[in-house]
Amino acid sequence: MNNIWTKDNIPDLSGKVAVVTGANSGLGFETAAALAERRAKVILAVRNMDKGEAALNKIKSVYASADVNLMKLDLSDLNSVRTFAADFLKKHESLSILINNAGIMIPAFQLTKDGFESQFGGNHLGHFALTGLLLPRLISTPKSRVVTLSSIAAHNASINFDNLDGSKGYDRFKLYGQSKLANLLFAKELQNKFSSHHIDSMSVACHPGFSNTNLSSFGSGKRANIFIRMLASVATQPAHMGALPTLFSATSPTIKGGEYIGPDGKGGRKGYPKNDEIIERLYDSNLSSKLWRASETLTGIYYQFEK
Repeated sequence: MNNIWTKDNIPDLSGKVAVVTGANSGLGFETAAALAERRAKVILAVRNMDKGEAALNKIKSVYASADVNLMKLDLSDLNSVRTFAADFLKKHESLSILINNAGIMIPAFQLTKDGFESQFGGNHLGHFALTGLLLPRLISTPKSRVVTLSSIAAHNASINFDNLDGSKGYDRFKLYGQSKLANLLFAKELQNKFSSHHIDSMSVACHPGFSNTNLSSFGSGKRANIFIRMLASVATQPAHMGALPTLFSATSPTIKGGEYIGPDGKGGRKGYPKNDEIIERLYDSNLSSKLWRASETLTGIYYQFEK
């Protein structure tokens, strides 16, 4: 893999429809802007429509001909996920790229509208439900891709099926890691299911290393305090660099499905996209199957892979 892959390597995406969750800021914004620059039709799937409108206008101010649209999506509310998916299926006949990007990190304990622990519910279950509901468009679109963002926090995490809701003790860091490991396992398991059903769609996991995004606001949506911002400026790479693994996963012709793409620097913290082989240690088929079954039961979304 070329270790200096940048967004300039993205091929022309004319005719392709892309959905990016959490596209109003940070990695999601950088991802959506780069896809729009390469002429994809990009749907900004956002919870806050005012911030989404500002992001859309910012993209249009730089790329006047960009085909960018705004749709409301709250991944912490399964009714919102269902509404978004139903509206999308009515409006669009194809879906080439789904970027499961949105997420929150180490907030105070709270539950989603459906009673899930907020990190597991929003980061994993919301995206699990969204992907399942959009599956008809994904599998009917040749060589479509699902890119799901994980995190370095997943690399030493575990799934505690007895405490998915945090009711038996809430350690915000452990439960963040759990949610991001769930993202990784979901992406790999989805690829296995595509392959076993002889579907040419691809599922890829990726992580941005240590990137300077608004995740440092701990899910509040507010600006992080000055100490956190100063620390982030020194220890992290800018969001446009952190978005490269996502963009590589979504557009590189070398992707086959099932990979885990992250920065190539020391510890995977910074750099240009490369295949992170740690997925071979983290992926466990029994664990992933159990997570898949639990996710279907909790969300009520059961995947149908028939075309």
